[in-house]
Amino acid sequence: MRIIMGMTWRELLRKKVMLMTLLMTAAFLLAFWFVASTLGQSGSPQRSGIANGDSLIESFTRGVFILSVGYFFGAFVIAFLAIFSSFSAIAGEAEQGVMQALLPRPLPRWKWYLGRWLGYVTLGILYALLLFAAILLIADAHAAIPRDGAALVQAFLLFASVVPLLISLSMLGSGLFSAIGNGVFMTMLYGAGWIGGMIDKLSGSLGLKEEAQHTLHNLTGIMSLLMPADGLQRKMTAELFNLSEISSMINMNISSFTLLDMSSSPSNSFVVYATLYTVVVFAIGMLRFQRKDL
Repeated sequence: MRIIMGMTWRELLRKKVMLMTLLMTAAFLLAFWFVASTLGQSGSPQRSGIANGDSLIESFTRGVFILSVGYFFGAFVIAFLAIFSSFSAIAGEAEQGVMQALLPRPLPRWKWYLGRWLGYVTLGILYALLLFAAILLIADAHAAIPRDGAALVQAFLLFASVVPLLISLSMLGSGLFSAIGNGVFMTMLYGAGWIGGMIDKLSGSLGLKEEAQHTLHNLTGIMSLLMPADGLQRKMTAELFNLSEISSMINMNISSFTLLDMSSSPSNSFVVYATLYTVVVFAIGMLRFQRKDL
């Protein structure tokens, strides 16, 4: 199993998808640096050496917005790596005849599947850690950011939890569809979940009637249940800034930021659901692979 995991690492480092991801990351971080610099300098200048309450709130608000923008777009980079690194894990290798050379040997199929899954997930989480830290450091250079270690660890775990979720679903799809078909399916499913989350954030400002808004919430709720990735990212943002406690103490008008709508932040029950969703999808994918005709 460790051999399969190591082989997966070497394969990912050799593939062009990893090179494309690194190039995208470099371009994204460069653009994010200029965005953070512009937003950080847009605040009112401090006239005295002692910061008053309003200036502290303004500085924190800028930090909230800068970090939320960074992690909002960083989530797309994480999803890109998770989906396009694993969408052909089974179908692609079966089409190329790689499995016919590996699996006839005394290697149980579940060990091959678990080794592949661990390879994709460990590399994805390591990349998520580097991206999470880079965004945090860039924001820290231009605005006030959270310093609570527990909140940062919890936020990272939620940020990285998208990796095993998407890879489990992608490997399941790879056992059901062709490589290209699974790539299209995963991209559309992730896009549907993202659109559902965005509609949920914007629905409160559209001036809809209560009945229409209720119907819209039900629709976006179904999208979030089918693809919980966007909900986990929104939960990560809320936990990172501890918005539920801050908004009850001071009026920061946080709801004015579309990316930080507190009313659309998922509950802890949703995190439990997303965890069970990942476990169930992983188990179904492994059972499906056990019975798959190669």
